[in-house]
Amino acid sequence: MKKSDIGVGMYLLAAVIFFIIPIPSFLLDIMLAINISVALIILFNVLFVKEVLDMSFFPTLLLFTTIFRISLNVSSTRLILTTGNPGNVVTTFGNFVGGGDMIIGAIVFIVLILIQFIVINKGSERVSEVTARFTLDAMPGKQMAIDADLNTGAITDKEAKARREKIQKESSFFGSMDGATKYVKGDATAGLIITFINLIGGTAMGMMNQGMDFQSAIMQYGILTIGDGLVSQIPSLLISLSTGILVTKGSNEADFSGVLVKQLFGIPKVLYIVGTVLIFLGVVTPLNWVLFVALGAVFILVGRNISSEIGEENIEEEVQAAESEAEEIRKPENVVSLLQVDPIELEFGYGIIPLADVNQGGDLLDRVVMIRRQIALELGTVVPIIRLRDNIQLNPNQYIIKIKGIQVTEGEILFDHYMAMNPGYVEEEITGIPTFEPSFHLPAIWITEGQRERAESLGYTVVDPPSIIATHLTEVIRAHIAELLTRQDVQNLVNNLKESNPVLVDELIPKLLGLGEIQKVLQNLLKEGISIRDLLTIFETLADHAATTRDTDVLTEYVRQSLKRAISSKYFPANETTSVVTLDPKVEQEIMQSVKQTEQGAYLTLDPEKTKSIMKSLGEEISKLENLGKSAIVITSPIVRMYFKKLTEDYYKDLIVVSYNEVESNVELQSVGMVTA
Repeated sequence: MKKSDIGVGMYLLAAVIFFIIPIPSFLLDIMLAINISVALIILFNVLFVKEVLDMSFFPTLLLFTTIFRISLNVSSTRLILTTGNPGNVVTTFGNFVGGGDMIIGAIVFIVLILIQFIVINKGSERVSEVTARFTLDAMPGKQMAIDADLNTGAITDKEAKARREKIQKESSFFGSMDGATKYVKGDATAGLIITFINLIGGTAMGMMNQGMDFQSAIMQYGILTIGDGLVSQIPSLLISLSTGILVTKGSNEADFSGVLVKQLFGIPKVLYIVGTVLIFLGVVTPLNWVLFVALGAVFILVGRNISSEIGEENIEEEVQAAESEAEEIRKPENVVSLLQVDPIELEFGYGIIPLADVNQGGDLLDRVVMIRRQIALELGTVVPIIRLRDNIQLNPNQYIIKIKGIQVTEGEILFDHYMAMNPGYVEEEITGIPTFEPSFHLPAIWITEGQRERAESLGYTVVDPPSIIATHLTEVIRAHIAELLTRQDVQNLVNNLKESNPVLVDELIPKLLGLGEIQKVLQNLLKEGISIRDLLTIFETLADHAATTRDTDVLTEYVRQSLKRAISSKYFPANETTSVVTLDPKVEQEIMQSVKQTEQGAYLTLDPEKTKSIMKSLGEEISKLENLGKSAIVITSPIVRMYFKKLTEDYYKDLIVVSYNEVESNVELQSVGMVTA
């Protein structure tokens, strides 16, 4: 057992023993001195502790000290009634603190009881109750704030866990304090009752056993009783004061005494006013002018001293700030920090700042959080932190999106306007400022708030500026999510999967494939918009085929075939016939014949004229689908799919190419054309 365990156990055991076994007066003196010491230790600990949770066991401590103090009260009562000699401490408190007079001692005792019971205990109890209520009510909001910071990348999982634990500890602490203050209140009540019992019982014992008259008995036992009450109530008062300090201190992580003095005497003009008022009262009124004038002069001098210190501190802070800036510039690592590139940046002009400022009602930050959640659910990967910055070099209503420090797109909005887009079937036109929707470059019109209701009633699609920016940002992230997937991201995904499937991960990495090769497969899937959320299926497929080939393109095709249910549900709606374009078998054969295998992978050596002819035919077939209002989907044989996709991606970036092995058997397809050479 630890020494601390033995000490706490003996402290509680002593309290129990004192209730049962009579103790001599010299031992009572020792225990009373220890009781006063413990009360002082608690008081100064509470006063100087920086955070309320550093005294998280305070409610338990209250219970321990209360029961120990009451046990000493019982022991002193037993000595007073049996021997009339409760020891030096009780006698001294009765004679010295109580003035050697029962009436004076009684008045002092009653005053202490009133201060503790009515002032300190009542206030502490109310503050504890309100604090506990507000702490519990604030828990959901604090939890949401932690989740928001975690989703935006402002804090790590470890920091978020620590914050959640702190919130739970705070709620438990203030909830316990709400009940623990009842101990202090009950202790004061019990002390008052015990004192009256001592007085009545001691007087009766003196008259009956010692033959004393009533006056002598009540004087002798009255002084001892008051001494016993004072020696127990003063530590109790210190504990009550400690409780009040702790519950009113809140959770400020600061030096309590330093902050208190600074807040009280930190404003020079307040001291000037107080000093002037005191001097005025000393000169004009019959008050002791020496005392008031001297005290007023002291306040004025202290105010001047503080004013000069504040001025010196401001100068020192300015000098220190300038030196710090110069030192930062001179630091060699400052240049290194300039080399860091943010994966995703959204820069905007000053006119868009209200959309990003929470204090002005902007919700752009919340939308960024939702984008990261949406992409995570849709594609199964974590989007890096999105940096939002204002840029005064941009036009007021302009914004740009950067990927790895390079601008990839831009847009412009009109603040306090809405963008109305014709879905294609609305014939009636509305007046506005012509523009193009930045995400898909569709024709649109800027309209005012007053036109919004009419535009929606006519059938126009109406969106607000934050939605425009959020949609544009989402589409840019989707288009570049493959290159944003780093090896570290892949390692994090592997670690998550390893928790539930350690055997699979150990079999695959690094025995069959390296982390970089898995990254290439996942990037290939993301590049074509295929979700990697089902990582278990992906890794099992890789483990099945990595023994025969390490070509990441071929492995990607195997993975796509194992994900055919997800691919079919993405491109081919259930209970609906989907129009597609097929590939001429002759074209497939020519593509396969032009494939050259190298150590670095396979590539096409197709004749440029043949490529041009195929792309022309493909363009005609895609137009047929677009005229029908359908998405451009080409169905090929499994072995040709990846080569045909590579061939077309420079011409038709958004073309969907699917192999027959990636289509569920219950999917109904209708070919509306064939790509020929």
